[in-house]
Amino acid sequence: MIKKYYEQFIVLLIILILLVLSFSVIFRIDLSSDKRYSISEPTKSLLKSARHDVNIEIYLDGDLNPGFQRLKISTRDLLKEMSVYAARKIHIGFNNPSKASSETERMTAYELLERQGMSPTAIYERDKEGKAIQKIIFPWIKISYGGKSVIVNLLKNIRGNSGEENLNISIENLEYEIADGLRRVISNEVSRIAFLEGHGELNEAQTYSASKLLSRYFQIDRGVLANDAKVLDAYKAVIVAGPTTAFSESDKYILDQYIMRGGRVLWLLDGVRMASEELSVTGVSPAIELNLNLSDMFFKYGVRIVPVLLQDVQSVQVPLNIAPAGEQPQFEPAPFFYAPLLLASYQHPITRNIPELKSAFASAIETVGENSGLIHELLLATSDNTHIINVPTTIDMSESPDAKDKNYFNAAYVPVAMLSEGEFSSNFANRMTPPELKNTERIIPKSVNTRQIFVADADIIRNETNGIASDSTTLPVGFDRYMNRQFGNPDFIRNAVLYLTDDEGWLDLRARTLRLRLLNKNIVNEQLLFWQIINTVVPVFFVLLAGLLYQRFRKKRYTK
Repeated sequence: MIKKYYEQFIVLLIILILLVLSFSVIFRIDLSSDKRYSISEPTKSLLKSARHDVNIEIYLDGDLNPGFQRLKISTRDLLKEMSVYAARKIHIGFNNPSKASSETERMTAYELLERQGMSPTAIYERDKEGKAIQKIIFPWIKISYGGKSVIVNLLKNIRGNSGEENLNISIENLEYEIADGLRRVISNEVSRIAFLEGHGELNEAQTYSASKLLSRYFQIDRGVLANDAKVLDAYKAVIVAGPTTAFSESDKYILDQYIMRGGRVLWLLDGVRMASEELSVTGVSPAIELNLNLSDMFFKYGVRIVPVLLQDVQSVQVPLNIAPAGEQPQFEPAPFFYAPLLLASYQHPITRNIPELKSAFASAIETVGENSGLIHELLLATSDNTHIINVPTTIDMSESPDAKDKNYFNAAYVPVAMLSEGEFSSNFANRMTPPELKNTERIIPKSVNTRQIFVADADIIRNETNGIASDSTTLPVGFDRYMNRQFGNPDFIRNAVLYLTDDEGWLDLRARTLRLRLLNKNIVNEQLLFWQIINTVVPVFFVLLAGLLYQRFRKKRYTK
């Protein structure tokens, strides 16, 4: 008898222990093939570091079509999954900006959101009568934490993709975008990056848009190298944007040894020198190789900026006056072949699912030497209709090749940007240290594992200005005023610097792939009635059949 009670007590104790553990130990299994419901380890660590409650307002709400409804549900489900791992509560709320008692109230709500930086998206649908209707939605969320708040755009809208593809890409990037927003408000550590000066680089006004974008994540400094050999050690990454004069041996030494100690550099360099003012006035300019005295160092790093100019059929369009001389000007858009629209690699997280990039007078890049300890990955390239112009030459803007001339545009996918990763060989191994430097140590011949990105066009980071002097405004980097179109330059600059400074694998979240499972619309239309009958009549038939069988069973049983 005692033994019986003892066994029951043990069973109850085990059940009690399991109940206690269920509240303290998180145990979840993601059975989906693409692990779409799994949260990455960096995101879990970030959520566990929260010291305050997180409030998240979702503005994607209201009468949504199935695609955006799926994005809304995926966002809600992901946030609920994140709340499981968070150290503090995550409060989720929905806000429908279109819900208002009057049109005036609705427009006021729209304007308020736009002032906060949330741009609306217009979607066009047809009602049951076939009439086209327009709906305004705000695919954004607002994250508030500890008195700070950020907004996050949930929708990735890449030109050329179908609506279903863009929505699927948006769902793929949900964890990265939301975690990126959370990191900006939760993290108290601010890393430092630097824009290099002293070699005719793009000035602060010309890189203002990129600096503003990166200031969300980093403290940004600018300055010359001077004579301190370790002046760069405090920075997670250095950006060299558009130098026009040669680097001294002491400057090269500082950069080289910074890289050997694990420093990361984003190089944005032109391969060709032109007379920009002469070109803008006369339309004609000589073009020669731009010698920055970096070729020997880059050779050690396994890359080479090729001094050529690239023309591409896939290019920016500019207004061209087609009216005869002496008549009223008449402008029409025409391709500017010297401004290729660069294709982004789908394979790497830096460039995955970003739009084409706007460039101007781009050069090419290639790998050189034998560097077994390095991995080179292509990031940006031209299209399959490219022409390569060797220098020295003369650029004449009045000469325009035929876009259909395959003999002229006979090159394809010319590399313009490349990531190099691994152990780099020093350019100063077995050489003397420049005597003018101070704070030097023994030369490091080989780097620790580190990263560099080489881009053969400085215009990728250059922003334009609109207006004159005090009335001027800075346009976003990669925005084309004539085409009224935003290209992928901001995404590339942001992702490139984040990848260089990323030691935790945050950007790997952008490599997540969710299989797009779409219905075949032709088959749906052809078999619509059949499947409607299957889904409505068949369940009723089985219910009736089960009822009849149950009645027969009861009758047979109780008749006996």
